[in-house]
This record gives sequence, structure tokens and C-alpha cells, in this order.
Amino acid sequence: MDLTLIWFFLVGVLLIGYFVLDGFDFGVGMALPFLGKDNVDRRLIINTIGPVWDLNETWLIVAGACLFAAFPEWYATMFSGLYLALLLILVALILRGVSFEFRHQGKGPQWTGWFDRFIFWGSLLPPFLWGTAFANLVQGLPIVPLETGGWVYTGTLLTLLNPYGLLGGLTVTLLCFVHGLVFIALKTTGEMRARARSLATKIGAVTILVAAGFLTWTVLLRAGEPNFAAVLTLAVLAALALVIGFVSNLAGREGWAFTFNAATIAFALLAIFMALFPYLMISNIDAAYSMSIQGAASSQKTLELMTWVAGFTLPLVLAYQAWTYWIFRKRLSREQISAHDHDEDHAAVAA
Repeated sequence: MDLTLIWFFLVGVLLIGYFVLDGFDFGVGMALPFLGKDNVDRRLIINTIGPVWDLNETWLIVAGACLFAAFPEWYATMFSGLYLALLLILVALILRGVSFEFRHQGKGPQWTGWFDRFIFWGSLLPPFLWGTAFANLVQGLPIVPLETGGWVYTGTLLTLLNPYGLLGGLTVTLLCFVHGLVFIALKTTGEMRARARSLATKIGAVTILVAAGFLTWTVLLRAGEPNFAAVLTLAVLAALALVIGFVSNLAGREGWAFTFNAATIAFALLAIFMALFPYLMISNIDAAYSMSIQGAASSQKTLELMTWVAGFTLPLVLAYQAWTYWIFRKRLSREQISAHDHDEDHAAVAA
């Protein structure tokens, strides 16, 4: 197979890794105001991802680096044209990361409250904006080729906020929310586990309806295209995985629910990449202006070198991440939260 095609789908695999892993991180952050009745609860929720959240985010860095090296024109056009949306994502991720590190400094309930809000909004905005961006890639963006080479995006941030794009953003946000709720149920015991499962059931029902609408719209957009059968198959697999995950959560099988939620995200992203194929960006101004995979790829030597490096390093990364999750696999409970957190919570109640 051509190395350009291999790297097109490898970038997709890296993005799947990011959204599966950082996706439940986002969901845990979004769950904070809904499941955190007091500071002990909130501390417990955050502790479920404490050892892994920063490791999960490295998948985005790796995906971005591979995108830059393998498809520099795609990287340049997206990062310049969608600059404001990507900047908002970056600011949200920074605020979220800082909040994880500083909220527990014990400087009072107001201090903790502000950082809890940053965690919530820093977990909500990225999946919504990512979903909006990916949906617009499938639908098509106003891009035109330059006489000097490359492409330029001629729209604005508001261009992305169309009905299909917003539905894509809402779908990804809900998928991450459910993914995070199931992870909390998987990682906790007692009342927190029960409340997380209950909320996952309610949000899961809404997610099924919204995701069905988005996947159906996506399939209709690709109707008549050569890769229509592949898009339809992947969309159906995503829908089935989402329903099985919902049923598994109802049955109290959080492990299976988490696995099928991850499969839902994987199949949905693969459907998006197949909907794009054989393009990287589709122009809604003129189909002839679309950015092809071959036209935006790096040289053959660059791709060959990247393939050797990826073949050596990717198994090491996967092994290290698997080891990390194995080490921190045990469930958590309120009783494991330190006395300092209890004292801070009592101070908040007294205030």
C-alpha cells in the first residue's frame, strides 16, 4: 500500500487513541458539577483520572506532530484557517490542566470552586469544538488553492457554526460525557458508582438519539460516493456499539460498557475518515479545489523515515500506557480521600 494512504489512516488511528483516552477524561471533567455533591465527591471524581489524564493528552501531541510531518499542507491549512477554534481548545486544555494541579492547594472553598469551574468548561469546550471541526471537514469547507501552492481557508469561526457542524459538536460532547460517566462507575464504589451509572443511563439515551441523527446525516452526505458502503458499514457499527454499551451499563457491566463506548468512538472516527477519503479537506466552493491525500503529502523519503520511527516507538508507548492503567486499575472510594480534603469540605459547609 502507498505510504501516503498508510499515514492517512495512521493519523486517524492516533486521533482515535486520543478521543478514546482523553475522551473519558473530558467526560469525567464534565461530570464534576453533576456528581460532586461535596468536595470529597469532587476529589474522588478527579482522582479517577489523576494518574493518567496528562498521559492521555500526549496522544494529541503525537497526532499533531505526525500530521505536520506527513501532511504539512493539511496541517498548515487547518491550523491557519481554524486558528481561533484551535486557540480556544488550547486555552481550555491549559486551564483544565492547571486546575487539576492547583485546585487542591487548600486556599479555601472559593479557590477550589473557581478551579472546578475551569475543569468543567475546559472539559466541555474541546470535544464540542473538535466535533464541530471534524463535522465541517466531512461537509466541506470554503478552501481554495493558491497560485503559489497550497490552500487557504476563506471562512471564519462562524462558518463552522452551521447546523451539521453544531450537531457534530454536540454528538462528540455527549459521547465523551457518557464515556466519562461509565469510567467513573468503573473506577469507584458505593454511592458514587450507582449515581454515575444512573446518570450514564439518562445521558446515554439522549446520546443514542443525537448520534443516530448525526450518523444518518453523515451517511446521506456521502450517498452516491465510491466509499459510501464503507461509511455506511462503519456508521452502523458505531450505532450498534453505542447501543450495546448502553445496555451493558444498564446491566451493571461497566467494563463492557466502557469497551463498547470506546468502540463507538473508534468506528465513528473511522467513518469520518472514510467519508473524507480520498481527500484531506473537501472544498464546498468547487470540488476541484479539494485537497487530495497525494497532493498534500510529504516526500516519499520523509514518509519512509516516519514509518521506521513509528514502528519502533509506537509499541513502546502502547506498552507503557497499558502498564500505567494496570498499575492504577483498582477502584476508589470516599474513604480513601485524605483528611485534608474532608477538612476543606467541612470548612466550605461552615462558610
